[in-house]
Amino acid sequence: MAKKAIVRAAAAQLKPVLNNAVATTEKICDMIRASAAEGADIIVFPETCVPSYPYFSFILPPVMQGAEHLKLYDQSVIVPGPITDIVSAAAKECGMVVVLGVNERDYGTLYNTQLIFDVDGQIVLKRRKITPTYHERMIWGQGDGSGLKAVDTAVGRIGALACWEHYNPLARYALMADHEEIHCSQFPGSLVGQVFADQMEVTMRHHALESGCFVINATGWLDDEQINSITADPKLQQAMRGGCNTMIISPEGRHLCDPLIEGEGIIYADMDMRLIDKRKRMMDSAGHYSRPELLSLNVDLTAHQHLYNNEKSSDRNIKAESL
Repeated sequence: MAKKAIVRAAAAQLKPVLNNAVATTEKICDMIRASAAEGADIIVFPETCVPSYPYFSFILPPVMQGAEHLKLYDQSVIVPGPITDIVSAAAKECGMVVVLGVNERDYGTLYNTQLIFDVDGQIVLKRRKITPTYHERMIWGQGDGSGLKAVDTAVGRIGALACWEHYNPLARYALMADHEEIHCSQFPGSLVGQVFADQMEVTMRHHALESGCFVINATGWLDDEQINSITADPKLQQAMRGGCNTMIISPEGRHLCDPLIEGEGIIYADMDMRLIDKRKRMMDSAGHYSRPELLSLNVDLTAHQHLYNNEKSSDRNIKAESL
């Protein structure tokens, strides 16, 4: 259960430094320190904001993406590595839980990865988006189910999903059934326009109600100069404006502060963790309101590998005795 009765949450609407992981990470650490000065216990950053969401994949046809994709490889994050060490140090310095989206590089493949740092700077969850959406499939590999779980932190039990993973009801239910208290959601922002922001509004509030948890949602934001650097096509430029809706929602489906839909900034709200019991007393979707003998979910939480050592112990003993 939650360790504090009142948890002060921060959600960052970040303007990344395109193609520059170090500079973006420096901005992230500045925001961590600024939110700590405001008394925040947890801060959530947008989807793959280090170095930035691959907006080019939404604009360019596959045959034209090579150069930009390789730039992303050069700036992507090895976990653990120098970039995560910087964020870890900031989280520990400020005594804050930090939820960060990164482009993770694992040898020859990139992943859409969510990281949760606890107040001691330790990474307590690394999960990869299980199915990249539409154009994203040209950029990232598929994650496995090992991250479809909630983890205990200094501020409570946290689960996380990225963007349209929220339209996979079984993925959401995996976190509900693992009793998440704070759901951390990340979207890219600056895509599709107002319809994207409207969809987030419905989706985040519904998940809060259904899960009986708090939701902290963070989206990215690009200014006109950045958008113009990605495409010169006025129609495509228009498609990259809007789509931002950074918000903090209670288990009763209510906004705890005004959402941020334009510009860079941080919003704050105090989360009264007692509201979780108030909601679940009436409707606990993974407890008294469920019917597991009728409806249940099978989740493979294995962290799959490409190489397994299937050598039997008896075979190893025989080899050892022959040496």
